[in-house]
Amino acid sequence: MLEKWMANYSSLALLILRATIGIIFFAHGGQKLFGFFGGTGIAGTVETFSTLPIVFPALMAWIVSGIELFGGIALIIGILTREFSLLLAMIMFGAIWTVHGPNGFFMANNGFEYNFALLGGCLSLAFSGGGALSLDVMFFPKPKWTFVKDPSQFKLEPPAE
Repeated sequence: MLEKWMANYSSLALLILRATIGIIFFAHGGQKLFGFFGGTGIAGTVETFSTLPIVFPALMAWIVSGIELFGGIALIIGILTREFSLLLAMIMFGAIWTVHGPNGFFMANNGFEYNFALLGGCLSLAFSGGGALSLDVMFFPKPKWTFVKDPSQFKLEPPAE
């Protein structure tokens, strides 16, 4: 019975995932850019990025901070969900590669488990999209055409009615 009831709420599940991940990235972007929530602001972020193996650390500090802040907002409201999720996933991959990976998996040693969880959530949203409870469906409706199932035909067909 529970399975039947829950099957109808996949868009609610996507909303919960989007909001959770969006709030996390919004908060971290606010820390990096403005010093909100006990963060260091952009000066501290640039300083931190300068100690890492990152090309153009000042520029990357601004880019990463902006994507986290605005990507968080975008995920919360569900606009450009796939695009921002992919960008945020790349940031998490970069954080694992440059900062947390050498420390092992667990957070107790500043490892990458937290970033790995966010990476998984972002990739899930990149593949699934924002769901029916997002602004994506309002501004970017699904096309009325689709590719045929046999890729060898390479032509477009309208969907079956």
